[in-house]
Amino acid sequence: MIYILIVTGLSGAGKSNVLNALEDMGFVCADNMPCQLLRPYIELCSSSENAIDRVAVVIDSRESRFGYNPQSTYIELQNLPYAYEIMFLECEDNVLEHRYSETRRKHPMHDDVSIGIRMEREILTPLKEKANYIVDTTNMRPAELSKTVEGLIMHGQNLPMRLIITSFGYKRGIPTNADFVFDMRYTPNPFYVPELRYKSGRDKEVQDYVFSDPVACGQLDAIETMLRRIIPSFLEQGKRRVMIAFGCTGGRHRSVAMAEALHGRLHEDFSVLLEHRDLASEADDIKQRFDKPETGGES
Repeated sequence: MIYILIVTGLSGAGKSNVLNALEDMGFVCADNMPCQLLRPYIELCSSSENAIDRVAVVIDSRESRFGYNPQSTYIELQNLPYAYEIMFLECEDNVLEHRYSETRRKHPMHDDVSIGIRMEREILTPLKEKANYIVDTTNMRPAELSKTVEGLIMHGQNLPMRLIITSFGYKRGIPTNADFVFDMRYTPNPFYVPELRYKSGRDKEVQDYVFSDPVACGQLDAIETMLRRIIPSFLEQGKRRVMIAFGCTGGRHRSVAMAEALHGRLHEDFSVLLEHRDLASEADDIKQRFDKPETGGES
């Protein structure tokens, strides 16, 4: 059975990087595929003597050049005699504008980048609403994006619900696609303990410090209980993903410890992807601030 992934989303959000990652994972990839050609292309791949079993195709706002809009594109997808999934790449407007400014490329929808982004968001809304996976690349480096895509695709196939547990730093903004956001800034900060500063929430010493606070332990228990109670209701409503985000100042200590702990409690019963959005960025920041060879960060 051939597996088909439709990659879509905002221009500048990283679709080319995603295709590169998928190629490394063994996908046969095609960019800017008109939806009218999708069915014969899939049939060609399916009948290939090379046993192609994974295909990724980018279909995005450039479809409008062929007289199609995302709603009609989705109708074309529904008529495919093959199962498929949709991955939508999201990104904040200011970051997209900065990326276009750096590359000096023209936005496919309009000469004015900000206008083009607004137009594209509106056009792509139907596809975003149908997406199996939504990936926010605002604060992602290419390597982090590749790892996220690999985690979603290689471990999340044919599962009714995907839990995404992420940590982040408030100083870099709240994840825009989070369904639940929990603030960890109330609990004592390991950053101010010299022997813990250059460690992270993945380290046992930091985890022990964070969960020495009984309030943090109680919060973890409450969140686990809540999720176990509401996930069946989400499934009944057809929801395919739930993102739970933990935030602290920098995204390296407290939020990481909580995300790791919740993952440890849920991963045997659910399909769970664990990611730490700002772990590496905060390590770089603290290294620059303190001019030391070790890595670490305020969180």
